[in-house]
Amino acid sequence: MNLDQALQTFIVESRELLEDMENSLLTLEQAEEKTELINAIFRAAHTIKGSSGLFSLDGVVAFTHVAESVLDRVRDGRVTISDQLIALLLSCCDHISALIDAVATGQDTSDATLTAQGAPLLEQLRSYLAAAPAAPTSSGLAATPAPTAQRLPSAASPQDHWHISVRFAPNVLRNGMDPLSFFRFLQTLGQIVEMLVLEDKLPDAADMDPEDCYLGYEIEFSSNATKTTIEGVFEFVRDDCQLQILPPHSRTSDYIRILEQESHEASARIGEMMVHCGALTQQELDMALQTQAASLPPAPLLGKVLLEQQSVPPEIVEAAIKKQAQVKEMHAQESRSIRIDADKLDQLINLVGELIIVGAGVNLVAQRANITELQEHTSKLSGLVEEVRDSALQLRMVKIGATFSRFQRVVHDVSRELGKDIVLLINGEDTELDKTVVEKIGDPLMHLVRNSMDHGIESAAERQARGKPAQGSLRLNAFHDSGSIVITVEDDGGGLKREKILSKAIERGLLESGHHLTDSEVYALIFEPGFSTADKVSNLSGRGVGLDVVKRNIAALRGSVAIQSTEGQGTTVSIRLPLTLAIIDGFLVEVDTSVFAIPLDMIEECVAFSEEPGHNYTNLRGEILPFIRLRELFDIRTPPKRRENIVVLKHSGQKAGLVVDTLLGEFQTVIKPLGKLFNQARCISGSTILGSGEVALILDVPALIQQATQGHAERKKNGISGDDLNHLLPKT
Repeated sequence: MNLDQALQTFIVESRELLEDMENSLLTLEQAEEKTELINAIFRAAHTIKGSSGLFSLDGVVAFTHVAESVLDRVRDGRVTISDQLIALLLSCCDHISALIDAVATGQDTSDATLTAQGAPLLEQLRSYLAAAPAAPTSSGLAATPAPTAQRLPSAASPQDHWHISVRFAPNVLRNGMDPLSFFRFLQTLGQIVEMLVLEDKLPDAADMDPEDCYLGYEIEFSSNATKTTIEGVFEFVRDDCQLQILPPHSRTSDYIRILEQESHEASARIGEMMVHCGALTQQELDMALQTQAASLPPAPLLGKVLLEQQSVPPEIVEAAIKKQAQVKEMHAQESRSIRIDADKLDQLINLVGELIIVGAGVNLVAQRANITELQEHTSKLSGLVEEVRDSALQLRMVKIGATFSRFQRVVHDVSRELGKDIVLLINGEDTELDKTVVEKIGDPLMHLVRNSMDHGIESAAERQARGKPAQGSLRLNAFHDSGSIVITVEDDGGGLKREKILSKAIERGLLESGHHLTDSEVYALIFEPGFSTADKVSNLSGRGVGLDVVKRNIAALRGSVAIQSTEGQGTTVSIRLPLTLAIIDGFLVEVDTSVFAIPLDMIEECVAFSEEPGHNYTNLRGEILPFIRLRELFDIRTPPKRRENIVVLKHSGQKAGLVVDTLLGEFQTVIKPLGKLFNQARCISGSTILGSGEVALILDVPALIQQATQGHAERKKNGISGDDLNHLLPKT
């Protein structure tokens, strides 16, 4: 990988880390257990700082270092997490993101403008560093010494001292070593706070050998030296003594912290991890490995050996085992996934689409040739092409959770700007849909979320006056339904005011006075261009710009939007979208010589239809079914066939019929967009190419159902004759 590629990888990974950091900060407010979230935030900042240093991005390193220092004090308990600090850290995320964007555009991160933008944030961060109180002693992190290496009673906070346990071998004096010389050298590294001389192995005077060493020592040692340095004091006598070095409580906490910060590229061996963090020396690890190798099968786990030889406290072993599991899981995930450029996926989808069209042509040739063996092979080929299609489409499917998570920050910031207390609740974040749809739905959702917060949810005082909880709730949900994805934005606010919307619509000339509309039709008026019921203009709303854009953008995705609202209780906006914009399973129908495609998942059933002049509705097993004659819709003037068919369509809980001449069967439909000239054409959502090379129009089912049900509603309003009712009722 060259430097440019490495830098691009750094930019992508930094943006992902910042996104994770922001999500953790937003979750932190509501979380009961905050420790793991704080550690995750710290690790993200630490990784960005370290990676920035590799590319000499001094501006990123300098700013992130200060933020990391504050986060370090939060982890130690020296700084208390608060709403004010979370808001500051979120602003720091924004500034680091701006610095990363500057890197992406080739700008110097030490630029004066960027430095000036970060200066107020640095000043606020340093106030936490200056005012931080001393760290309290962490509970549950105290090292557990060996039974023979008890802590000495001392008034000088022994938990802040190293504990050294030494048992010299009897022959140490014969080898020319003076035990006291090691203690004198030890004092050059720090201070021996207290020493206990152990005489348990001292024999009677008559049995004593003047050349044997019988004494042991328990030492409380105050020093900033590392464990390896302290062990080095006893290097020349290491083979002639039993040495155990236990860290102070604060050091134990440091070791655990370093283990947690280990990157996923680190070794998955707990021994190497503990040596790397300083909790274990290489010599202690070698001894443990030798003991493990010499044990009878099955060999004991290394962690157990280390605890038995009392080289490290049990909590460090536990932290290392936990980190080992995380590293293994991370490596397993990385081995299962690779990054693929989105353009390559789009090219693959296009090629699969062409393959489907060519395959349809081959099937047609096989049918005309009437060769059984050829038809069998083309049938198998069609099945394989369908599997390839599904696999290719699955590659572009992503979870909508990442899009939903963006709104945690929006709700956090906007609710404070409006002076409201609003919580965001998310459901269905694992629901998958096409990457292209996910990318294009973000802006419409942003409009709806901000609109619900500004117009929908009342202030805390208003809510309490109405008997509601002071905190308003906004809920995002996603789920699959009939081959589509439905996204809902629901609030528990004041709801839409039907009469106010009607009066505004009449005032603006969108509606004639006295015209009867259903609730859904009235609520749909808020999507008209320039429509607004806001009493005052704010930074968020009131200018009548936004919701018409929402409807237009959703329509461009071949989707639809609907509103349900109860005044005083809340509003739900439902967006229905196709799962993919590329390839669908279709059903072909024919009127005269024109062929049309209908999305298969929107077809309920197909039934035979007998011509009954004067009616645009029929009796479907006792249910009134409005229908549209496709021949009339597209002005096909040839007379209909003697026997016609009705395709029963379904969408959003509504049904309508489509009268056609011939049912041609299922067909894998590659969606081709219509030209700009046909953008305003109603009831058509695209086109496809048949195996014969002819073009077939793809019908817009939601528009067809809307047209059929509206026509039926008009006829109901004008009254249906008794003869009509007798005709529709089931015969007995």
